[in-house]
Amino acid sequence: MPRSVASFQSIRHRARDEDDEGEGGDPLERQDTISSTTPTSPTISRRFRSSRPSELDLRSNTPNERSALLGNSQTLSRSYASMPASMPGTPRPPNIRHASMRLRQHSRSGSFSTRLVNALGSERREALETSIHKTVSFWQDDRVWYDQFTSTDWVHDSIADAYRVKALRSRKDIRGRIAAWFDGAQGWILVAIIGCITAFLAYIVNVTESLLFDYKSGYCTTKWLDSKKDCCSGASTCEDWSHWGKVFHTDGLDHEGTQFVAFVVGVMALAMASCVLTLTTKTVIPSAVSLSTLDENLAADILDPDQDQDEEGRKRSLSPAQAYSESQLRPPMVYYSAAGSGVAEVKVILSGFVLHGYLGLRTLVIKTLGLILSVASGLSLGKEGPYVHIATCVGNIACRLFSKYRDNDGKRREVLSASAASGVAVAFGAPIGGVLFSLEEVSYYFPPKTLFRTFFCCIAAALSLKFLNPYGTNKIVLFEVRYLTDWKFFEMVAFILLGVLGGILGALFIKASGLWARTFRRFKVIKRWPMLEVMLVALITGLISFWNRYTNMPVTELMFELASPCDTFTNSGTGLCPTKDQIPAVIWYLSIAFVIKALLTVITFGIKVPAGIYVPSMVVGGILGRIVGHIVQYLALNYSHTGLFGDCKADDNPESCVVPGVYAMVAAGATMTGVTRLSVTLAVILFELTGSLDHVLPFSIGILVAKWTADALEPLSIYDMLTNMNSYPFLDNKVRPVFTTELGDITPRVREERIIDISESPLVPAKDLRHKQQYLHMAGELDGGLPIVRDQILVGLIPAPDLEFALDKLDNEDNSLCLMSTQVHWNANDEDEPEEDPTDFTAYIDPAPVALDIHSPMDLVYECFVKLGLRYICVVRDGRYAGLVHKKAFVKYIKELEAGGH
Repeated sequence: MPRSVASFQSIRHRARDEDDEGEGGDPLERQDTISSTTPTSPTISRRFRSSRPSELDLRSNTPNERSALLGNSQTLSRSYASMPASMPGTPRPPNIRHASMRLRQHSRSGSFSTRLVNALGSERREALETSIHKTVSFWQDDRVWYDQFTSTDWVHDSIADAYRVKALRSRKDIRGRIAAWFDGAQGWILVAIIGCITAFLAYIVNVTESLLFDYKSGYCTTKWLDSKKDCCSGASTCEDWSHWGKVFHTDGLDHEGTQFVAFVVGVMALAMASCVLTLTTKTVIPSAVSLSTLDENLAADILDPDQDQDEEGRKRSLSPAQAYSESQLRPPMVYYSAAGSGVAEVKVILSGFVLHGYLGLRTLVIKTLGLILSVASGLSLGKEGPYVHIATCVGNIACRLFSKYRDNDGKRREVLSASAASGVAVAFGAPIGGVLFSLEEVSYYFPPKTLFRTFFCCIAAALSLKFLNPYGTNKIVLFEVRYLTDWKFFEMVAFILLGVLGGILGALFIKASGLWARTFRRFKVIKRWPMLEVMLVALITGLISFWNRYTNMPVTELMFELASPCDTFTNSGTGLCPTKDQIPAVIWYLSIAFVIKALLTVITFGIKVPAGIYVPSMVVGGILGRIVGHIVQYLALNYSHTGLFGDCKADDNPESCVVPGVYAMVAAGATMTGVTRLSVTLAVILFELTGSLDHVLPFSIGILVAKWTADALEPLSIYDMLTNMNSYPFLDNKVRPVFTTELGDITPRVREERIIDISESPLVPAKDLRHKQQYLHMAGELDGGLPIVRDQILVGLIPAPDLEFALDKLDNEDNSLCLMSTQVHWNANDEDEPEEDPTDFTAYIDPAPVALDIHSPMDLVYECFVKLGLRYICVVRDGRYAGLVHKKAFVKYIKELEAGGH
């Protein structure tokens, strides 16, 4: 197009404010925290571009796995040159921007000057038609993909998918009908694939970790790759299984001593190998991102809440430049995407927060391998929580198969909800519990269609696991028990007591884990070398857990033994079926195991290995429940004459009156509830594990009482605490604060740098737009937006990522005017120049942003952010633009409100 018209050389520049001064400063340092061994960070210091890649360059880029969460099969490559020292940068990857989009192919043709001349003589009807066309184009175009640490625009994604479906169903021919049918079937195909792959990965983890765990005690002489259970056909001892004490004969150590050394060495070797794998997912991002960490490190540095207050306790008003400068003084954030369980991060991702690479192929492979090693080591951790993260990674990667889910973040999260549910389904063998887990715990948006597909995904995962038969029992449950003796009414008091104890235990675990992390894990040497902590925890675990039978068993086998009735242990030699005289000794032995297991669970949570907390918390509670069960059993046998224990008799079989396994299951569920605050989900999981409909009531009562007790002692679950401590922009849709203010109380004043005023002309200099976009980045609003105002009336809004992309496409940014009004009609049909005009920004403008009156109640604002999933809300006063409230600012306001209330 004629650049003589589209550019200008002598236009009168607008006055600049104080933020424009100091352009001669030194360039920002870049990647000062990245080493050659560190994987590419999702966000690092940004360089503003000096040369813009051509559209051909955009098409030629190959996929990058680390853009797995929100990137589609294409990757947008961009380069940035130095920038003024006063201007911050949007954290970006060094060479590849983890954002992607397709090139826009607009139908607008004709040069800028030709369309300008034609526009001056166009009629109102033509202008209206073009306004409608532009509005539709805004939703139909593939916009700039979501950048790192931004929030999903649920409204845009929903409307964009509606336009896609409308265009698809408008075709009435045979091919169109087949395409529409296949489009509807894609979701079912996708969740079926996810369920099968998740089950296959669970099979690999279960079989491999069982074999490696047994290697700590010996090996099978007939088949090296057989676990002890397979080698001995389920028997506790056999000739084919050779212990290390028999292999290595030493004068200094007896058989037990050799077994002890082999056990400790095995625990440390497997745990450290898992840690080495986990540390390869290290990612360093600059301190400008206001997060603490992205894993279960409760000792992460938390931003000082008083840093925004002056000496008199009043809130400071910092300019974006000052806030950015202060953020640079903070140390960079380091996290490991394969560490911990990942449930908290999955929960935040499903709420619309963007974490590139956290659900990528690299994380999936490393977490799966690291989980095998960490579980096999015998540390007090589980594999059920990481299954949720692994399954969600599978779902995220599988979404690349269909553009319907690859290119739409809102639709993608529906699939991720189903994926997370399949993780629980294969972890516990509980497909219905998996559906409820996704609904109750992790999902943020869960429409009825997603519910049905989630159920189908869980069923596909359960059927696949049944076919693979990882446990060799033709069962899919983690541990299956059957209770033939019904519970008696007097036991209800004990069940309520177990609920109280489980809630107290869960709340104390949360507090103890935080206290341990903030004391021991804050030591500089531990903070700098996380492998040292893993080594110490593994050493302590090996030294003190070897000598007790109930601490050196695999957690799943231990939970099965604790919950099983005595008829399951026929001729097994277990000590959990004592006579009346043996009960006190069993209680003492279990008490030692309870103390050891509880302490090990506290110090293990948060170390840099893949680790879950579900089953370890159930095991601790199960031991406590078994202790209480044996106490009640002992009292019932010795004081049956009092009439308090129903028809129990002193000479009866101990389990004919009281079954301690039921108490173990009730306490296991109660303790897990105290830690995670799951309720209905956990009751259903316990029912699916036991298959006992008669005992659903005791399970439910224990869970209810535990949740009430834990909420009274510690309002936050372990994952809620992680979400708060890590400063995730998570807006809880389950707990509504009590508001006493209105929207105007949190609306910032209108600044010239935060609006685009087209009152005088719809053509805005590109340099002014670049300055405003940089101002938003400096304020930390990577996903913010610039309202477009005409005569103080809101007429549109352009998102900051879209504006940045549009500016980067300009050939001559310094001398270009950009069209910023959707109501201007370029009525040209010149086919000689079919190329789109890069200075026409109307395709990026939202012509109808959501706006509320400044006096709107805060409850309405909360509903808009939660139910609609908005990223920002425009504020108007008497019809005139009065400001903009970002979702992150609203979340911050709620956190301050909650902190003040407490």
